[in-house]
Amino acid sequence: MNDHDDGTAVLDAEFQAMRPRLLGVAYGLLGSLDEAEDVVQDAWLRLRSAKAGDGGDAIRDVTGWLVVTVSRLALDVLRSARHRREEYVGQWLPEPIITGPVLTQPDLAERVTLDESMSMAMLVVLESLSPAERTAFVLHDVFGLTFAEVGEAVGRSPAACRQLAARARAHVASRAPRFDVDPSEHRRVVHAFARACLGDDMDALLALLDPDVVLRSDGGGRVRAGRRPVRGAAKVARLLFGIRRFGGFELAPVVVNGRPGLLRYHGERLTSVLGLTVADGRVTAVDMVLNPEKLARVTRADETRR
Repeated sequence: MNDHDDGTAVLDAEFQAMRPRLLGVAYGLLGSLDEAEDVVQDAWLRLRSAKAGDGGDAIRDVTGWLVVTVSRLALDVLRSARHRREEYVGQWLPEPIITGPVLTQPDLAERVTLDESMSMAMLVVLESLSPAERTAFVLHDVFGLTFAEVGEAVGRSPAACRQLAARARAHVASRAPRFDVDPSEHRRVVHAFARACLGDDMDALLALLDPDVVLRSDGGGRVRAGRRPVRGAAKVARLLFGIRRFGGFELAPVVVNGRPGLLRYHGERLTSVLGLTVADGRVTAVDMVLNPEKLARVTRADETRR
């Protein structure tokens, strides 16, 4: 192996070690694994090209260069994605990352470093920020980059990025779900929710739903789903029980974006992923992803469900 090949191998090893974090950054900005993987791959190709060219010696901090480059590329995608999402049929929800007995992909947990704050509900809140605000918040508040590094990604001064992050933080604080729910309590509520839905127990379901609970559903125009959020315990409970008219279903407990959630099956077919937000022992939000394109990565591991 010559020096060039040895250098490429070292660079590749450094990139592979960084890849889960880079995917986590891109996913936090975009809410889409496909787009996140495209961005990270583009950054890798640019790194290899830069290292092979005259400017390669200028890249002394490969890790920092990759994070900033991925962030810049993701910001470009996010700006164009906002227009596409305005034309999206119905409500847009992020592509869920599933872990547990039924896996999004066998190696997904090793391939994506998902920050614990990137729940489905949090990603929905981030969608209401401007691209620059979202980038500043995710990079600084979630992944701990300095404002100088954020400025490199956003193309603004550190002071301007500090203001962007402050505006985003105030917006998130007013709308984001609480994150101090004990995981065992969250699982208990999710399991009780599943039992109530499967057992036709309307009273038990109503007792589990916060009076102001909101249900968002994303069918992407491909399957039947609500075009607008459904609010209030009675309306959400009626909708959940109304699903039965389309046939019986099964609910499988999993982890959705780092928090207890459910998969819904009709027979052998996965029909939706449910992310559940819990506070004070009640469900405050149900984010239901039905769009088949966003369920394509979920692999049913039958041996774990028998």
